Amino acid sequence: MLAFPQIDPVLIRIGPLAVRWYGLMYLLAFGVGYLVIRGLGRRRNVAMADTTASDLLFHAMLGVILGGRLGYVLFYNPGYYLRHPLRIFAVWEGGMSFHGGLLGVVAAVLIFSYRKRLPVLLVADIMAAAAAPGLFFGRIGNFINGELWGRVTDLPWGMVFPGAGSAPRHPSQLYEALLEGLVLTVVLLLLHRRKVAHGVPFFTFFLLYGVFRFAVEFVREPDAHLGYLWAGATMGQLLSLPMIGLGIVGLMLVLKKKKALR
Repeated sequence: MLAFPQIDPVLIRIGPLAVRWYGLMYLLAFGVGYLVIRGLGRRRNVAMADTTASDLLFHAMLGVILGGRLGYVLFYNPGYYLRHPLRIFAVWEGGMSFHGGLLGVVAAVLIFSYRKRLPVLLVADIMAAAAAPGLFFGRIGNFINGELWGRVTDLPWGMVFPGAGSAPRHPSQLYEALLEGLVLTVVLLLLHRRKVAHGVPFFTFFLLYGVFRFAVEFVREPDAHLGYLWAGATMGQLLSLPMIGLGIVGLMLVLKKKKALR
């Protein structure tokens, strides 16, 4: 069993102000995302000036925040927020859904591409690669906060998380940081390096994230108020299935179109 590192969630205190590790992870995610957008814009011959890249990142940030919050409300706790609608705006209490944030980013990319008259799939490809490092930083933030822990395990790297009882648990946040963050980032950047057909990185993101999240959910503790749902699956697994399906169908259509154009 490994000891959980007791890291203060607050990085720096300046009087009444507190800079938290989780907030820093968001800043790192958006900063690295901006660099990825600029670099891939040049590599894929998209007109991504500084202002254009900043505009795309701003659209994505709005998509993440609005989509993530609404996704949590609709997917994870609709009954509570139906009874307390004003609590929807209490974002400081926590409660964000990745799948909702993803839908928000997709909507943001569509709006941005239409306004700037840029190829939608190529912009989506770039945005997918820019988002993957953010998943890494986000899961590291979850780990530092000691939240979203895994199920009980007797494996030697199990950890006792504060507030999760005395039994060692899977550090599922680190599993997700590795798979959904680092591995997915490397795969997407390699696809961009090969300048694959438009849409391949985007739909690969859907496919691989869905597979990775579905797999990790087997060792991640489900939300306490939801538990196990249909056929013993978690909400995370049920929401990942459409992503896997969309990724497979999208890749098949893109590759079929590429083959037809040869």
